[in-house]
Amino acid sequence: MVNYIWVGMTIIGIIFGIANGTMDEVNKAIFKGAADAVTLCIGLISILVFWLGMMKIAEESGLLEKLSSFFRPVVKWLFPEVPVRHPAMGYILSNIIANMFGLGNAATPLGIKAMEQLKELNGGKDYASRSMVTFLAINTSSITLIPTTVIAIRMNYHSASPTEIVVPTLIATIISAICGILIDRYFYYRRSRKG
Repeated sequence: MVNYIWVGMTIIGIIFGIANGTMDEVNKAIFKGAADAVTLCIGLISILVFWLGMMKIAEESGLLEKLSSFFRPVVKWLFPEVPVRHPAMGYILSNIIANMFGLGNAATPLGIKAMEQLKELNGGKDYASRSMVTFLAINTSSITLIPTTVIAIRMNYHSASPTEIVVPTLIATIISAICGILIDRYFYYRRSRKG
């Protein structure tokens, strides 16, 4: 669906440019946008590589395992249907930790793997289990300690203080995570009372 929206917006923009006689400006905007996108991606790659390297160091030093052990009781409470030693639990914990460090791109494959494992626990059914819904809510509203992608974008655009976003992001993501969990629990208990 998103592809159709982008194609539709592009076609509307081109038709509007032809109708108003501003096709030269449309062409300039297209090429400037493409150049800016490449520059931005290269800047983001450097930040992402740095934080992925830090995650690898944390993993090899045992810090990641300690963080996982610290969060395991909370995650076990959030996902009571998932056995503690099941691979899904490891992927869920890794996804949450990657999101906490603002590594959304690195967290995505972990989230996909977690969903695959949760679907397997659900017996391969076509509808989402309680754990899958909870994981989606937490993943979407995850707490972010260091918003590395936003900091990288702000640095690329020469922000005077690129890290000033850290505290507001932390507050916003804590609130969104709490709201996501509360809404998830509310609908789960409401559905279980009806069933």
